[in-house]
Amino acid sequence: MRIARYALLLSLFLVCAAGPSVAQNVPYERILHSQSEPQSWLTYGGSYSSQQFSRLKQIDKQNVSQLKVAWIYQPARPVANLESSPILADGVMYITEPPSTVTALDVRTGLKLWSYSPPLPEHVVSIGLYATSRGVAILDDTVYIGTADSYLVALAAKNGAVRWRVHVADNAMGYAMTGPPLAVKGKIIVGSAGSEAAVRGFIDAYDAKTGKRLWRLWTTPRPGEPGAETWGIGAPESAGATTWNNGSYDPELNLVYWGTGNPAPDFNDDRRPGDNLYTCSLLAVDPDTGTLKWYFQFSPHENHDWDSDEPAVLFNATIDGKPRKLVGFANRNGFYYVLDRTDGKFITGVPFVKETWAKGLDANGRPILNPDQQPTLGAGTLVYPSITGGVDWTSPSYSPDTGLFYVSVHETGAYFIKRTGNIEPGPPKGIVGGGGIRALAGEQSYGAIRALEATTGKLRWQFKLLAPAWVPVLSTAGGLVFSGTDEGNFFALDADTGKPL
Repeated sequence: MRIARYALLLSLFLVCAAGPSVAQNVPYERILHSQSEPQSWLTYGGSYSSQQFSRLKQIDKQNVSQLKVAWIYQPARPVANLESSPILADGVMYITEPPSTVTALDVRTGLKLWSYSPPLPEHVVSIGLYATSRGVAILDDTVYIGTADSYLVALAAKNGAVRWRVHVADNAMGYAMTGPPLAVKGKIIVGSAGSEAAVRGFIDAYDAKTGKRLWRLWTTPRPGEPGAETWGIGAPESAGATTWNNGSYDPELNLVYWGTGNPAPDFNDDRRPGDNLYTCSLLAVDPDTGTLKWYFQFSPHENHDWDSDEPAVLFNATIDGKPRKLVGFANRNGFYYVLDRTDGKFITGVPFVKETWAKGLDANGRPILNPDQQPTLGAGTLVYPSITGGVDWTSPSYSPDTGLFYVSVHETGAYFIKRTGNIEPGPPKGIVGGGGIRALAGEQSYGAIRALEATTGKLRWQFKLLAPAWVPVLSTAGGLVFSGTDEGNFFALDADTGKPL
């Protein structure tokens, strides 16, 4: 369940030298080398590595205090959760508005150029999630969005005209789409949400020109498939492991990295003994074939709703004197992980928020569980972190200049409650899931921007926030870190020290 009370459209301060062009042209090669044109933001996370890092440095520690509002765009209808990260190409900014509207804006003036809203059923099934979209993908002259009722739509970047629309999954069964698509080598790769409705997760790839589905990778196994034994003999069909956020891509290894969500039912694990592959995992997938190359499971047999759909951040660094290709992952379970992205081998993992459920991680990265930290009937069990985890969907940032990993954290706990009753695949019948949480009365929860050493997870500094925030983080070559608060404040920090600027 992704409970996002508020979210701020992460403001990109990118400055364009020219107004919007008459037609967009963003081929794969341009996205591949997106870091060579920092005035653009061509894919979710800024580049295939999902570092949320801008190489622009005109705005720096000395002049950032002079920033002023240039323009404000107000969505067409009131929204409680604006979770969109913009795509910016050739003077045009593409954003999404809940539930599945795409809007193109002139980045210089904020003028709306066009807007597209898909036809949606009168009742959109959105169990355990907000009916929203975190963004679009762009490839060549086409913009792509996954809709709340599980369609993938291709729009002309110039005017929003529909080029094709394909049905991805059955919304009536509980499937929904919230994450941004990923454009890779002529393919549009997408995930889907809906674990709380006991649907089976997957990752799909579609031909960018025609919308034809090229492959599907199911993220939970059926009997006879590898990993099926991890759901227990005689257990009901595996469900969950939905892929509701974004993916990252390493063009040299030709691997896409995508996180998966919780098993179903969550909180009540009576009928699913075992590790429950491939839930709460990071999957490395061949984008040409959809073949699973390796996986790493962060939370085997998870029952606190700590999805592992957080963005996987790719970076290179030296460890023990050797250059390594790494992935950094701030997980909802409260641990920060560093993996080798060539083979998924565990390198290190440390808590980055208060956690009480594990004593630590063993040499392979498997959690060493504390006793009596599972959901229980009645009043429940007090566990840290809460259901929203140490962090939820909001993107962290990695700066190659500082070597630091910046993340907006949640410091809060909750009572985890187990409920009886079954959850079955099929059209949702009212309340689903195996339990929930009870908030701590009077708890002094808070949020913070924390800077971690990317290779070790060691805390370098923190900037405390009044409350846990639902806002991504952006670092820049100007030595800055930008983020925001749930109270509506936009701020800049010194990337080296955390000092507010």
